Amino acid sequence: MSILTGGHSVTEEARNRTFGPLYSRNAKAVISRGLMATRSSNWLVMLSGFFEPVLFLISMGVGMGSIVGAVQGPGGEEVSYAAYIAPALLAVSAMNGAVYDSTWNVFFKMNFAKLYQGMLYTSLGPLDVALGEIFLALLRGLLYATGFTAVMGLMGLITTPWAILMVPASVLIAFGFASMGMGITSFLKTFQQMDWINFIMLPMFLFSATFYPLSVYPQYIQWLIQAMPLWHGVELLRQISVGTFTPATAIHIGYYLLMTAAGMLLTTVRLRKLFLK
Repeated sequence: MSILTGGHSVTEEARNRTFGPLYSRNAKAVISRGLMATRSSNWLVMLSGFFEPVLFLISMGVGMGSIVGAVQGPGGEEVSYAAYIAPALLAVSAMNGAVYDSTWNVFFKMNFAKLYQGMLYTSLGPLDVALGEIFLALLRGLLYATGFTAVMGLMGLITTPWAILMVPASVLIAFGFASMGMGITSFLKTFQQMDWINFIMLPMFLFSATFYPLSVYPQYIQWLIQAMPLWHGVELLRQISVGTFTPATAIHIGYYLLMTAAGMLLTTVRLRKLFLK
């Protein structure tokens, strides 16, 4: 039975919208609900996600950095080891925050809380839900990026005004992972299947050239690493951190723009298929 609103059913209103049942231009309702839930129960999880890369930076950048010494940066100049891995850890932080919000969080809402079914029984469309959830992941990524960049500044690891661009670049990285993560999660039905996410993220982190340059690997492994999304984020933030821009910078940005577009399309199609039958 359709829900009546002012004499007209929600279904009829959805059909008459410019984007049909896909989009009602009310993603802010999803965002408001998410912010209320975060304020009441999830803020400790968010706080722990900020400290993880900071601890890595202190232990690896300061601890191991005292042994490694200076290394070659993106522009060929020498930088401290801490300054070398800090932008990479920021990319990892953006990925982790976005993936958590768009996978485990979405998985629970979709399969246990049945939250999206309830949302889509109203005038909201699947694109509203996708945009709202992904915006929440981006907000988390923005907070992490801003805080971590401030920590880098306090540690004396920022040497150029260009470094402020690491914050919006981190949001772009989070956007790519969040949009794709939510779409992939829509295919997963059990906790055992969700373990595949960690199985993929761990090697992506270890082989993203976060702690050492790509050149240490054999050529065929370098090609595999360069196909992974995290490597593009690591390289993009490293270039920004020292103000060195090359044609590869545009490639890294383009990679995430395409990843975001593909993820948004996948998420919208999957939500419509699952809940608007």
